[in-house]
Amino acid sequence: MLLWSLSQNNCKKVLTGMKITSAEFKKGLTGEDSILTDGIPQVAFIGRSNVGKSSVINTLVGMRDLAHSSQRPGKTREVNFFLINKSFYLVDLPGYGYAEGSWAKRDEIIALIHWYLQHPDTDLQKVVLIIDAKVGLTDNDRSMLDLLEVERRPVVVLANKIDKVKPQELKKQLAHIEAEIGTHKLIPYSAEKKLGIGALTDEMLKK
Repeated sequence: MLLWSLSQNNCKKVLTGMKITSAEFKKGLTGEDSILTDGIPQVAFIGRSNVGKSSVINTLVGMRDLAHSSQRPGKTREVNFFLINKSFYLVDLPGYGYAEGSWAKRDEIIALIHWYLQHPDTDLQKVVLIIDAKVGLTDNDRSMLDLLEVERRPVVVLANKIDKVKPQELKKQLAHIEAEIGTHKLIPYSAEKKLGIGALTDEMLKK
């Protein structure tokens, strides 16, 4: 449940055991739009192509096909807005690190991601950076984390696909990831086994 307290012209958000009860697609953007600055807080999801971002979003909201995955990595080329609980936007950013087509198209995707993350007027409450638990941080992931730190965006790192790591290796792998990400919170997750949903839900709008 999301509680609101008013203070002059702005709202302070407090998360108290939030449960996702509704989710709907609003629009996909490739440039400026009034939805960016309509006063509704935003939580963005970002990760390299084929890391399972769509599956994470779908398991989080309890819907099979809210976010669409593709057999062709890098196909998504919009910033997609989903209204959650009629209270905040879940923002699905294009995957980075791979895209079909020309280098120009790949550059367009990177430019679109940077444009959104660097936008000065959005109420971006949190960025969920999704990585592959087995692979760890790639160079592209590190570059994205660097960008988010430069922009001073609050970051949560989600280690997806923990079910693909042998139990005796998982603890060591998560410790290695934690050492790399510093003070950022790490959430182990499995979209396949539906593990970590509660931890991510509770974290999304925390200050």
